[in-house]
Amino acid sequence: MSIITISEPAQQHFKKLLANQPDGTQIRVFVINPGTPSAECGVSYCPADTVEDSDIEEKYTDFSVYIDEISAPFLDETVIDYVTDELGSQLTLKAPNSKMKKVADDAPLIERVNYVIQAQINPQLANHGGHVSLVELTDDNYVILQFGGGCNGCSMVDYTLKEGIEKQLMAEFSELAGVKDITEHQSGTHSFC
Repeated sequence: MSIITISEPAQQHFKKLLANQPDGTQIRVFVINPGTPSAECGVSYCPADTVEDSDIEEKYTDFSVYIDEISAPFLDETVIDYVTDELGSQLTLKAPNSKMKKVADDAPLIERVNYVIQAQINPQLANHGGHVSLVELTDDNYVILQFGGGCNGCSMVDYTLKEGIEKQLMAEFSELAGVKDITEHQSGTHSFC
């Protein structure tokens, strides 16, 4: 099974780019600072003399993609596409596991909850300058969270907690009893969150 999915338009784009490179040049996909909040994914040319024995090769019709073994677990479920719209064309790379390695379906509940927080909820909150951290999963299955960044002091934090985060987590994990916030919110007038 492939680690990365590359759409047909993206494959055609890579084929065109590689036609102008020296023979044997392929594509490399990688993560800088994998498993951290500052993780960043990248795509580059991969000349034949830079392929390592430990690299994972994924073959496509006209080229290969190489992934280093450290990046591989963080690139699981990555999708690369080439999108054209009224503003032009661009290559997109969506790597939902780059900041945190995907956890197994049978992992402890706290690990699965934290994964959803890091991979799905925090990217949404980051659009507004905020984030949330899992503090604890209580014995009676309440998720205890602490808000930070732009969410601290936001007038919409209660709504975000109940209508956003709690609904999302409880839809994903039926065994949860609810979500609570322990943040000592400073009075603020953030208009977003």
